[in-house]
Amino acid sequence: MICPRGNSDFVLVQHVFPFLKNEENVIHVDEVIFVHDKAPCMKANMTQQLIKDNNIKFWGNNIWPGNSPDLNVAEHIGTIIKAEVEKRMLSETGSDQYSEETLKKHIIDVLQNMETDTELFENLLCSYPSILRAVKK
Repeated sequence: MICPRGNSDFVLVQHVFPFLKNEENVIHVDEVIFVHDKAPCMKANMTQQLIKDNNIKFWGNNIWPGNSPDLNVAEHIGTIIKAEVEKRMLSETGSDQYSEETLKKHIIDVLQNMETDTELFENLLCSYPSILRAVKK
């Protein structure tokens, strides 16, 4: 979402609302609930009123918990990749320590090592029930 509010209004009205109301984009138009990531522009009461005024069901500040856990465990892979690449970059020495080629090399190495790391993916999938329990709580 783009902030400040003026830009977020434009994005919501011109792009998000039409997308959510288009039957080609959602399973049931009447059951769409807009959930945000607690960006400051989305927490603004005026923005929440704009969403309501456009007949979009919305989980506002009173429903959607701040800092809620990420329900998509696959998104944690990006964090894991980033941490591993950063660790490798910090262990580099020499003049090409921060070069684009060194970065690309480490990204490729990390991705290739992950391809066979079934334990990582099993752990991520097995963490899902505890994430759901945290959300429910």
